[in-house]
Amino acid sequence: MTKILVVEDDSLLGEMLTLYLSEEQFDVRRVETAKDGYDALRRFDPDAIVLDLMLPDAEGAEVCRFFREKSPVPIIVTSMKTAVADRIRAIMCGADDYLTKPYSVQELKVRIMAMLRRIAAYSPPVPSAAPARCRIGLDLERRTIVLDGRQIETTFSEYELMKLFTKHPGRVFSREELLNAIRGADSFVNERAMDVHIANLRRKIEPDAKQPQHIKTVWGVGYKFIN
Repeated sequence: MTKILVVEDDSLLGEMLTLYLSEEQFDVRRVETAKDGYDALRRFDPDAIVLDLMLPDAEGAEVCRFFREKSPVPIIVTSMKTAVADRIRAIMCGADDYLTKPYSVQELKVRIMAMLRRIAAYSPPVPSAAPARCRIGLDLERRTIVLDGRQIETTFSEYELMKLFTKHPGRVFSREELLNAIRGADSFVNERAMDVHIANLRRKIEPDAKQPQHIKTVWGVGYKFIN
């Protein structure tokens, strides 16, 4: 059963989410504080996290950053804040999606399912015909990048980007295409967020992130991947 960790201090909303998601056949663990969320991340080992940014004992963006550092599972941030700057900050701290309160619990479920489907989607391995040329690959079971045989941990969004890039080497993707591919066309789209994901990927896989050899910028269009 898919496990969902809900970090929400609003008792009424938290109980409603727990009841609804449980009825939809999810295994739900709800906590009300960041401290309990940290403990649940370790003990409960969730498949996805629904995180309220307004918590009584910690600043929400920092909680999101902590979760992202400790786990690659998808994070959906929920908040009453509607400013673009707040959305961008949440994404930069590791969130994979952002829902503004009040929101539909049905929409939350759909977004969770969409992210889980992308995790489970088949990604073909790098062809074995030319292993010497394949410096960058993917470990499908661990959901990591393999760089010269070395495992590189990624966030949910970074892994989905690399899965798309390695599946279509040389193809030029616009920022909008990349965002739609990793979050779905109905999710919040901001091109600045994509630039952040690309910068983080370059720091992880490029010998010199300032002069990238693999993830190339196509000015005025977007990005392409060269292995």
